[in-house]
Amino acid sequence: MSVTPELALSLDNRFVRELPELAVPWQAETTPEPRLLVLNEPLATQLGLDVSALRAPGGLGLLTGNEVPEGATPVAQGYAGHQFGGFSPRLGDGRALLLGELTDPSGHCYDLHLKGSGRTPFARGGDGLAAVGPMLREYIVSEAMHALGIPTTRSLAVVATGQSVRRETLLPGAVLARVAASHLRVGSFQYVQTMGDVDLLRRLADHAISRHYPEAATAAHPYLALFEAVQAAQASLVARWMLVGFVHGVMNTDNMTISGESIDYGPCAFMDGFDPGAVFSSIDDAGRYAYANQPVVAEWNLARLAEALLPLLDDDQEQAVALATESLGRFRDQYGAAWSAGMKSKLGFAADHDDSVVLPLVDQLLALLQDTRADYTSFFRSLGAAARGDAGPVHALFEGDQQGLDEWLNRWLALGPDSTAMERTNPAYIPRNHLVEEALAAATDGDLEPLGRLLEAVTAPFDSRPGLERYATGAPEDFGTYRTFCGT
Repeated sequence: MSVTPELALSLDNRFVRELPELAVPWQAETTPEPRLLVLNEPLATQLGLDVSALRAPGGLGLLTGNEVPEGATPVAQGYAGHQFGGFSPRLGDGRALLLGELTDPSGHCYDLHLKGSGRTPFARGGDGLAAVGPMLREYIVSEAMHALGIPTTRSLAVVATGQSVRRETLLPGAVLARVAASHLRVGSFQYVQTMGDVDLLRRLADHAISRHYPEAATAAHPYLALFEAVQAAQASLVARWMLVGFVHGVMNTDNMTISGESIDYGPCAFMDGFDPGAVFSSIDDAGRYAYANQPVVAEWNLARLAEALLPLLDDDQEQAVALATESLGRFRDQYGAAWSAGMKSKLGFAADHDDSVVLPLVDQLLALLQDTRADYTSFFRSLGAAARGDAGPVHALFEGDQQGLDEWLNRWLALGPDSTAMERTNPAYIPRNHLVEEALAAATDGDLEPLGRLLEAVTAPFDSRPGLERYATGAPEDFGTYRTFCGT
C-alpha cells in the first residue's frame, strides 16, 4: 500500500539499486492496532515531514512499514559480524527493514529504518518483533546522546502494534522508526569479504565514500582514505562515549557504523559511580565490552574492517597489509588526542592547555573517583560550582579521602578553570538507569508521563531547571546491580 497523499513523502532506493546483493526485498508484518507512543516532532520537522500527517493513519502506516511511498523498496540488509569475538558470516536485519533514503530540506540524505517490523530471511529463529520497553529505551538513549552532541542514529517514533510479544512474559509490542546517516557497518564489509567478490567490495566502498566521505574519492589512495576516515570518526566517537560515562554494551562489528554514528542501543547504560570495569549487558560475563575496554574493542573492530578492505588497498597482499597496519597504528594517538581534549574541556581548560600539567591531574582525579565510586556525572557537574568557589556539592558526593580531594581541588583551581565552559560540557542530566527503568515500566503499563518527564530532562542536558532535581541524582542505594538485555 502507498502512504496517504497528505504525507507527501518520497523515498529513494539507492542502496538497493547500487548494492542489490546486500538487500532482500521484504515487507513489514501487518500491525493490527497501531498507536503512536512518542513522536520526535523536532526531528520530523528537520526532515521536512508533516507532523500532523505522521500522526494520521497514513503516517502510522509509514512508521510501521505497512504503508510506504510509491517506488520505495523496503529491504532487509545483509551483513556479517564478530559477536563477542566469534565470527558469524550471515547476520543481517532479522527484525528490521530499510524503507529507503529520504533527503531533508538542506539536502542531507538519511536512511529511514524500522526495528521490530517482523521476521525477515535473516531472523535466525527469532520472531522479528520488539517490545515497547526496548524500543523506548533506544528512543530515550539515542535522543539523549544527540543532545549531548554525540553522533548517533536518531529515533523518529515508537508505535505500539496492538499485539503481544512473548519474552519471559507476554509484553506489548512496538516498532521503532529511526533515521541514520546510513546503516553501513563494519559487518557489511565483512559480509562481502566472505563472498570473495572484489567488484562488489569496490562498489560497497564506493557507495560508502559517496555517502559519507566524498573527499576520499579524490585521494591518492581512495580506499585507504576511506579506512582512515572511518578510523578517525570512530576514535572521536568512542572518546565521546568515554567522556560521558556511556557503555554501549555490545560493540560487535555489526554494531560499528561506517559513518561514525552510535547505533543499536540494546544493553547500554550510563555509569553512576565511576567504575572502569562497568558492564551492563546481561550476557557479557567476561566483561569484553566493559567501559574501560571500549577503545581497545574499537581498535580491534577497525582491524577487522582493514582486513576486509585489503583487496582494495593494493594488489600485493603484503603491501596492502603494510598500508593497513600503518594506518591502524595511528588509532591510539587519535583516540588519545580526542579523549584528552574532551577531558580538558570537562575540567574547564582549553584544548591547547599543557598536557603535562593537566593530564596528571586527570589521572589523579579518576583514581580518586574509582576508589570511592563517586557519581561520575554529578561529580563533574559539581566541579563547576567548585570553580566558582563552592566546593560543598563536590565534597557531598565524595565519601573517601577528603584531604586528598582538597589537595586535588587546590591544584586544579590554581590553573584557573572556566566554570561557564564547564557547564556547557558537563551535563546535569543523563538517562539515569533507575529513571529509565521507571519510565519503561510505566510505559509498558500504559503510563507515558514518566517517559515525557525523562525526555524533558535529557534532551536539554546542560540546562539545570527547577523541578528536575531527581533527574540529576544518582541511583538509590537499593537499586542494586544493573543489567540490560538485547531486547530480542
